[in-house]
Amino acid sequence: MASQKEVKSRIASIKNIQKITRAMEMVAAARLRRSEQRIADLRPYSEGMRKLTRIASAHAGGVPRVPVLAERENVQKVGIVLVTGDRGLAGAFNSNIIREGMRSAARVREEGAEPSFSVVGRKGVSALTFRKQELAGEYVGFTDRPSFADAREIGEALTARYVDEEVDRVELIYNRFVSPLTQYVWRQTLLPLQQAEVVGEGAEEEEQEEEVESTDSGVDQSRSEWFFEPDAEELLGRLIPEYVTISVYRALLESAASELGARMTAMRNAAENAESINDELTLEMNRARQAEITQEILEVVAGAEALS
Repeated sequence: MASQKEVKSRIASIKNIQKITRAMEMVAAARLRRSEQRIADLRPYSEGMRKLTRIASAHAGGVPRVPVLAERENVQKVGIVLVTGDRGLAGAFNSNIIREGMRSAARVREEGAEPSFSVVGRKGVSALTFRKQELAGEYVGFTDRPSFADAREIGEALTARYVDEEVDRVELIYNRFVSPLTQYVWRQTLLPLQQAEVVGEGAEEEEQEEEVESTDSGVDQSRSEWFFEPDAEELLGRLIPEYVTISVYRALLESAASELGARMTAMRNAAENAESINDELTLEMNRARQAEITQEILEVVAGAEALS
């Protein structure tokens, strides 16, 4: 059994850790509220941009003469973009994305193509470098507070790689924020536009939400007649780069909120575990103290008997 002094020292250490985890939980909770608001503000614009781009593509007639819309019959290389965080202490937030990225790469190889990774966040860069994966792009230092300029840089790089035929498809993998306790690993085909869709856990719920919103608004957009000025083909040339940037920006914001939610939950669990450990150590300290008192009493009695 450990001595009373050793147990006291462990209790003090655990209490210090508990203070740190509580502070980190409070900081994450405060920042999470701002991140949730940014997502709430962007989601309608993102959905509107996606719908408008798809409608313009459908009205352009055949396959428009827009390089970024060129769909390759023979897919030889697939760009996989992983959105992770710059820091840890967020539970399985980063590992879930890396695991899904490895699964996606395996699927791509089964299709006879070669994956090409681009990574947002130091944790993802470190993990893939450790796995000896060659990275086509690294974007770090802003995952906790992404800006539109960061999204534009990534979006332009992805679009340029697709237009230059360095990749034949681009997939985006990130954590979609639902609540501090719930984040879905989301896989979105970004390019080509003809294949752009959202798949993964929770995809059906989002499609149902869109249908409900369309019904509630009283407008059936599928039967509406659309007029474009300039024409749909020219408009697509302007819309698609913005669509890619908005999609990337939404992924960055969703990931940032998911990271804060995961960190808040992880730190709360850590603080509760620390409290449980402290209770156990307090009992151990009481037993150690009782054992020391009993030992001292026995020594006094033995000494008295020896003198008598």
